[in-house]
Parts: sequence; structure tokens; C-alpha cells
Amino acid sequence: MDTRGLSVRTGRPPGGLADLSPVASTSALAEWNAYFTAGIPYEALTDFLLALDACREPSSSVDGPETVLAAVCAQRWVRDIDHPCTAGLASGLSAGISLEEVPPLLRGADPRPGRLGWQAWAEPVVGDPYLWCASFSASVPHDLVAIFASSVASPHPVPRSTLPAGAEGWLTVARPGVDRQRRARQSE
Repeated sequence: MDTRGLSVRTGRPPGGLADLSPVASTSALAEWNAYFTAGIPYEALTDFLLALDACREPSSSVDGPETVLAAVCAQRWVRDIDHPCTAGLASGLSAGISLEEVPPLLRGADPRPGRLGWQAWAEPVVGDPYLWCASFSASVPHDLVAIFASSVASPHPVPRSTLPAGAEGWLTVARPGVDRQRRARQSE
């Protein structure tokens, strides 16, 4: 799996605008950070970045972790039976999101160990390499993670020209023009 990714770090540079650059912010430590591996669904990343751009204060949230689980459960995911308050899974266990201790490099401005952040992943076949992963440091507002998670969990079709390796049987490529023509010929 390609482990290169995009790190979105926020800070408060002069002028008060959030730094959305994939490079380090002007402060020594970012308030929070999120990491996305290659292969992340671009719709989910776009939704996350649009929500971040719309935030007046992207470093605080009144919502708690339940917001993230409610977002994925609204899209027909289920709570993990072993961790119902901190994890949700797609049907067939092909993807998931969980609140757990984040890796040391994902810590934000609060360096205390043991802080919990969100980890999301897609693994269409258990034991195969992940298609993608996303990690959010402990200080990422839950409402922003919920928007990302809801987008990832959405059952609505998205345009794709090819399937990622390992997704056969889980995803279908639908070409609107070609499929409409095929259905029209079959109904004649």
C-alpha cells in the first residue's frame, strides 16, 4: 500500500486564517492534525475540507464522540458489538471508524499520552491490505470528523472509472450513459 498521504494541519497564522497547507504550520505544534493515506475517497476529503473552511473556530467543538457514531449509524453502519460507544463498522466489516489512542506523530498541541482520536479505514477483505486509512488527532473537533465519517459511510453511488484493487465484489462501476443505453436496449 502506498503510505504517502496528506496531512492537514491547522494553526492561527497572522491574519487569523486556518492554515490548510499540507506542510507544517507556522507554530511549533499544530492545534490538531489529520492524516489521510493515498486512496482516500475524494468525496470524503472534499466534504471534510469544505466543513473545515466553513468553521469559524476549527479548533473547538461542543459536540462529543457520539456525534461521529450517530453520523455513520445514520448511513446504515452498525456499532461495534465490543465497543458500542467508540466504534462503528460497515456491513460486512469492510470499513470502520473507532476512537482510540492515536499514534505519537498524530498528536496535536496537547502532547499528553493516552489521548483518544479517530481512526478510519477501508479493508474490503479481512486480512488484505487496507485501501486507505485516515487518522485524526485527539483535538480534532468531533463535528468535523462526523462530516468525514458520514461521507465515507454514505451508501449513495459515486462516480468511478475503475475500482481500487481489492474492492471487487464490494463496489460496482456504473457508467451512466452506457448503463442507460444498455437498459433501453433490454426493454425493447
